[in-house]
Amino acid sequence: MDAPLSPSIPHDLASELLLGMRLVGVQYRRIEVAPPFGLAFGEAPERAQFHFVARGPVFLRSPNGAMHRLDTGTAALLPRGGTHQLRSTPEPAQPCQDVAALRGTDLCPTVHAVRSCPLGDEGALIFSGCMEFDLGGMQALVGVMPEVMLVDTLLDRYPELRAMLDAMERESRAPRAGSAGILARLADVVSAFIVRGWVECGCGEATGWVEALRDPRLGKVLVALHRDPGRHWTVAELAAQMGSSRSVFAERFLAVTGMTPLRYLTELRMRLAAQWIARDQEPIEAVAYKLGYGSLAAFSRAFKRVVGRPPGAVRGRAAE
Repeated sequence: MDAPLSPSIPHDLASELLLGMRLVGVQYRRIEVAPPFGLAFGEAPERAQFHFVARGPVFLRSPNGAMHRLDTGTAALLPRGGTHQLRSTPEPAQPCQDVAALRGTDLCPTVHAVRSCPLGDEGALIFSGCMEFDLGGMQALVGVMPEVMLVDTLLDRYPELRAMLDAMERESRAPRAGSAGILARLADVVSAFIVRGWVECGCGEATGWVEALRDPRLGKVLVALHRDPGRHWTVAELAAQMGSSRSVFAERFLAVTGMTPLRYLTELRMRLAAQWIARDQEPIEAVAYKLGYGSLAAFSRAFKRVVGRPPGAVRGRAAE
């Protein structure tokens, strides 16, 4: 998340990317544990994971095996979650236990406290959050984010983050009335800052689809599609957004994104449809018409072709 070597994403498009961002914690843990320790995370592989170290150091072993040192007052976000570990040492032989199996007490409906230190001892102190991370129509961007995103790289760009991290450290070390809820909200905000920093810095070294976001002319097309996915767009209208001929636009769009403009629009619509149906429980017929389909049958065929399941199956799975 340092200054990118490639061109940054235009400011208006960066704002558009983050406009629909939904990054909300659903489960938090305040963990106090004496060394040596190893904690394994990964019970919710489809969710992001946030870790703040109020007393460290702690070593984060990422899903791909890379080791990151987290000192006191620092934080990390794993946007795709995945199986990972927090350890007292970087030694690979350190045994780990499933964090979900640790017993503790509920501080509030969403915050669970775990303490495995003898009374009077001070071990490592960690505040972790399991989060729903939704970028709406730009959800594909999550797939090209780094496996681990560290807050340290953003402190020069966003000095206000230091005050938030200091507040998290104080609330973690000396809990007061309402500390659990305050920590949870601060964790959400710090996580959102980490994501924004990565986007505003040009999405790091991500390539391929992100190249379209860095191209101001193609970026205008993507903004138009994402603002109005239900419109009956034609290639000619999209080429006009870019300010080029149809053939030049279509060739450039395919070269950068790997798909035709209309295929991109279809996949965008189906990603949005899956979220609206599963997460927001909107009626399937209402979603179909919102996305520009004249009949439920046509929408269902397109949905199954892209998602692999009919809309009703997605709603049923979400209900389960």
